[in-house]
Amino acid sequence: MSIKNIRLEVMQFLEKNVDSFVEQYLIPVEKIWQPTDFLPNSQGENFFEEVKELREIAKELPYDFWVTLVGDTITEEALPTYESWLMDVEGINQVEDGGNGWSKWIRQWTGEENRHGDLLNKYLYLSGRVNMREIEMTTQHLINDGFDIGTGSDPYKNFVYTSFQELATYVSHNRVAQMAKKFGDNKLSKMCKMIAGDEMRHHHAYSEFVTRIFQVDPSEMMLAFQYMMKQKIVMPAHFLRESGQKISTAFEQFSDSAQRIGVYTASDYVDIMQKLIDKWEIDKISNLTDEAEKARDYLMRLPARMAKISERLVIPQESHIFKWVEPARL
Repeated sequence: MSIKNIRLEVMQFLEKNVDSFVEQYLIPVEKIWQPTDFLPNSQGENFFEEVKELREIAKELPYDFWVTLVGDTITEEALPTYESWLMDVEGINQVEDGGNGWSKWIRQWTGEENRHGDLLNKYLYLSGRVNMREIEMTTQHLINDGFDIGTGSDPYKNFVYTSFQELATYVSHNRVAQMAKKFGDNKLSKMCKMIAGDEMRHHHAYSEFVTRIFQVDPSEMMLAFQYMMKQKIVMPAHFLRESGQKISTAFEQFSDSAQRIGVYTASDYVDIMQKLIDKWEIDKISNLTDEAEKARDYLMRLPARMAKISERLVIPQESHIFKWVEPARL
């Protein structure tokens, strides 16, 4: 039997538990928070006073912080790309009989994630500190350009990616929350903290999918994990660009801003890799093929090697001036 057919069988096997995954890791619409819970109430008599207060507090936030927050927002706003990519994964079917269990998971996961961009976008708009039209053009470019995360339609590789990426977005939003609180913006801090909480829940879900796959197809899952770590996890916004610029030209400068203020660093990348190795107990998995054993050895040594490389990285001290955030407005 081909590898593709085995993966399909494993996905069908796991699909029997999708309803329990939804119940455990996602929250019903009526119970979960919504963006308006944290924003000035546009129907309230004090709306303009609340907006004025939000704008006054926003003045205290520094340049690289705004760049990072904008980049995080744009990344969340490009959600249509992520949903369409996942719907194309082997074993996920959104057509037959109204869609299978996996497509139900993807739609409900998307529904939760969609709130993140809505909340941050409205905050940025009300803050008056950024050029919303430039941000909107960058978001449209990012959706137009799509992305290639190197997983193809392989569910094993995709679940490694989402396990890693959900934890990375948790780290980023949680750090932004901590910094916003430090600068006195408690409301923004709470917004980002709530988003981070969602990301951690989603990380637990996708990493559980990988755990289940290791139990039934350990060698192929190990090889998929090695493949993703070897080629490195590409961030969702790696094609980021400003208006009038070529594809991917803004991503490095955005990453530099995030690293400069410690929101998401090369050390975090290594730390997440180690957390996944520990979570999936890579050192204890048995019944591996010779090739998978070699993959395990590679994975066990990789964090130490990557840590040494990350220590040598030099981040520019000067901030790139983005069209999204004009210093004169700060």
